[in-house]
Amino acid sequence: MADEVVLLDLKASPFAARVRIALEEKGITYESKVEDLSNKSSTLLKMNPVHKQIPVLIHNGRPICESMIIVQYIDEFWSQKSSLLPSDPYRRAHAWFWADYIDKKIYPIGRNLWASEGEVRESSKKDLVECFKVLEEELGEKPYFGDESFGYIDLALIPFYSFFYTFEILGELRMVAEFPKLVGWGERCLQKESVSKSLSGQKEVYEVILQIKQKLGIQ
Repeated sequence: MADEVVLLDLKASPFAARVRIALEEKGITYESKVEDLSNKSSTLLKMNPVHKQIPVLIHNGRPICESMIIVQYIDEFWSQKSSLLPSDPYRRAHAWFWADYIDKKIYPIGRNLWASEGEVRESSKKDLVECFKVLEEELGEKPYFGDESFGYIDLALIPFYSFFYTFEILGELRMVAEFPKLVGWGERCLQKESVSKSLSGQKEVYEVILQIKQKLGIQ
């Protein structure tokens, strides 16, 4: 009996993009059900009653929530396909550390950058610059954060590549000039079909952000 795999999805969400990439990396056929977060479906409220947020992976009727938890589940359940997490315990812990860093830093600071004004915006800009410097140092001269192949850390970070244009326009960051290694890494990741077909375009994300800012009444 074939697995029934459903993703409660949102196209521009970096968190949903992580799950789409993981499913594509594993070659898993799935149904994408796009949610309207201003009018959440009964399925979403039932499958994620705690946070009521996407993404949610529904595998044979059972829900798994939170993007990197879902990615790990996908990696472990469909283990016959190439692994996203390293087998070595130390390298696996290293990957978890950096995925946690990305979750705690890039999204909240990036959101503060485009959703705020004045001192908060300037402070967020400085913080985001420091985060990108840290990530560039970790990347070093490697093609991927997972060394020679695309892996768990790359998958955690690459959806935020779609926000680079937003950071440039609304945050006045100079991504290519200041972070050439990260930009080059992002372009390298996009050469993978699993990534390119799963990510929203940078200008598409920018337009979504402008719509959110308008709804929030932010100049």
